[in-house]
Amino acid sequence: MSAAHILVVDDESDIRSLLTEILSEEGYEVDAAANASEARASRANRVPDLVLLDIWMPDVDGITLLREWSTQGGESCPVVMMSGHGTVETAVEATRLGAFDFVEKPLSLAKLLRTVERALDAGRRRRGGARLGVPPLMVPVGKSPVMRQLRTELARLARSNRVLFVGEPGSGREAFARYLHESAAGAGEPLVTLVSSTVRETDPEPPLLGVQEAGGVKPGLLEQAAGGTLFISGIEDLPAAAQRLLLGVLETGQLYRVGASEPVPFTARVFASAEPGIERRAAAGEFRRDLLAQLNTVIFRVPPLRDYAEDVPELLRYYVDRLVDAEGLPFRRYSVAAQNRLRNYPWPGNIREMRNLVHRLLLKGGADEIGLEEVERELAVQAPPEEPLVKQDLLALPLREAREQFERTYLQQQLLLCNGKVGLLAKRVGMERTHLYRKLRSLGVEFRNISDD
Repeated sequence: MSAAHILVVDDESDIRSLLTEILSEEGYEVDAAANASEARASRANRVPDLVLLDIWMPDVDGITLLREWSTQGGESCPVVMMSGHGTVETAVEATRLGAFDFVEKPLSLAKLLRTVERALDAGRRRRGGARLGVPPLMVPVGKSPVMRQLRTELARLARSNRVLFVGEPGSGREAFARYLHESAAGAGEPLVTLVSSTVRETDPEPPLLGVQEAGGVKPGLLEQAAGGTLFISGIEDLPAAAQRLLLGVLETGQLYRVGASEPVPFTARVFASAEPGIERRAAAGEFRRDLLAQLNTVIFRVPPLRDYAEDVPELLRYYVDRLVDAEGLPFRRYSVAAQNRLRNYPWPGNIREMRNLVHRLLLKGGADEIGLEEVERELAVQAPPEEPLVKQDLLALPLREAREQFERTYLQQQLLLCNGKVGLLAKRVGMERTHLYRKLRSLGVEFRNISDD
């Protein structure tokens, strides 16, 4: 993952040095220019992701340079103006020329870093939106190989009519479905969400198919999605009667409102989400296999957050900015130590858990910087024992407890792979059998009722 490239343009050497040092420590790649001539040369050599531009410079002022860049066309980037004595007229002119924001001198570190993060994010969204032809705010956040591959896959699926999003709860399945809906040819058409767990076991027809009476027609959810997208959330929770009803609509391409004798064409795309293992449930008769075959024309695997943990710092900034702008909460930034801790947290609740964590910390308020200790207080001390090892927050435990938890889970899983045979387990893990027995007993791993051969 390459670092964002920032160009600092200021005639004061102290400010150039200070900004270069601060931004470099934050992980950005920084170039500095003392005047307009150096800025032009730097920009001609490589277009930066962001320019921090001083307004008052001796040779050519920042407004003139900004006007020059804005009229040249070609590849552009966000520009943040810096000034210690700007005027309203200057601000209006800079905004007209496309400046993203202002920061005042003397510089506030918290405001500067927040403005930099927001400007870079806006630039990424603008570039992503231009490439894909969708509203910029909908582009999934992240620069990891995993996220880049997901965006590539979604671009290929833009015209698909049946997509099943499979992933863990909280992993953002609906967000990806919404993104795909906006990417489709009919992006201005409706997106209707059907939450499977809210459908009644008996009489699901009225809410799904609608009702036609003498007094008029009340369209159901399936008809409301006409020409757009029907998103079925959590299909594993769909009652049997609703599964049967939906299958009939998908197979025939039409539906009958309750009380009507004439069919209504069903013209919506159908996206659905499911938890991993839906195929096994269908094979076991717990979900209709014929309905699953209708829904999974294309399967899109939504990874858990732990699979692209390198994007955690960027996601934290994204949710902070989103919540600050949407709810007017005070801005706070995460320290490097806090970000590293959260990169190594297993996120059993995935993106939803991250958003809730960010929300809680902003609501509580406090210092501009969220430190490691504050993050530790918010995280659960230990995941439930039945959670898979990859979802257990071993970093929250003392070394001895973390080692024991790892060994217990490791040996339990290896024992399953050996079909419960301790003799095979000893060979597989490379331990002497007597020592292995003692280790299993000390860890509380049950093995007495299984074969030793």
